[in-house]
Amino acid sequence: MVFSILSTKLFIPTFPPDVIQRPHLIEQVTAGLKAGHSLTLISAPAGYGKTTLVAEWISTSQEKVAWLSLDEQDNNELRFWKYFIAALQTASKTSGQKALQILESAQEKDYQVFLTELVNDITTLDHKVIVVLDDFHVISNQAIYEGLVFLLEHLPPSLHLFIATRADPRLPISRLRVRGKLTEIRIADLRFTSDETLEFLNNLMDLRLNASDIQALETRTEG
Repeated sequence: MVFSILSTKLFIPTFPPDVIQRPHLIEQVTAGLKAGHSLTLISAPAGYGKTTLVAEWISTSQEKVAWLSLDEQDNNELRFWKYFIAALQTASKTSGQKALQILESAQEKDYQVFLTELVNDITTLDHKVIVVLDDFHVISNQAIYEGLVFLLEHLPPSLHLFIATRADPRLPISRLRVRGKLTEIRIADLRFTSDETLEFLNNLMDLRLNASDIQALETRTEG
C-alpha cells in the first residue's frame, strides 16, 4: 500500500481566544500526567468541546505534543501505524525509524515485531511525548485496537496517549482505571457549569439574558 502522508492531519489545532477557558479540566488532565497515567480518555458526543479542550491544554503546557486527526481511511493497519509514527516524529524527529523500516518491509508481516521495536524506540526518548489521537471513534479495525492494547500494556514513561472520541474505544479501560493509569474526561465533566453558561451566553454571545433564561437554557441543553 503506497500513499503520501497528508501533513495537515498532523497539525495541532490552535486554541481560539474567544472561547470559554476551562482551568479545572486543564488541572485534571495535568494531574493525570504528573501521576504517571498512560492514557487520557476524553469521551463524549459531538459538540462537547473535546478537541477544543485538548487544544487549550496544549496551549498551556510545555510538553512535546504529537497530533493525529483520524478519518475512516485510517482503518488500514499499515496506514494507521505509518501516520502514528509520522505524528510521533513531529515531536521527536528520529523516533520510530527502526520500527518504520520493519513496518514497510515487504517480507515482514508480523505487527508484533513492529510494535516491539516501536516500544523499544520510544523507550530511548530523553523526554516525554504526548500523542493525541483525535476522532478515534472512526477506527473500527480490531487489529489496530489489538496493537494499541499491546502499546498500552508496554508503554514506557516517555510516552502518553490522549484519545478524543465520541464513543469508548475497545481498550482495557477498566484495567487501566483499576491500575491508576487512566485519566477520564466525560460528558459530566465537559458540561458547562452555571458560571460558564453565563459567560458564554452573555459575555461571548452578548445575549444579555436574565438569570432565569440562562438557567432554562442550561437545563434544556444539559450544559
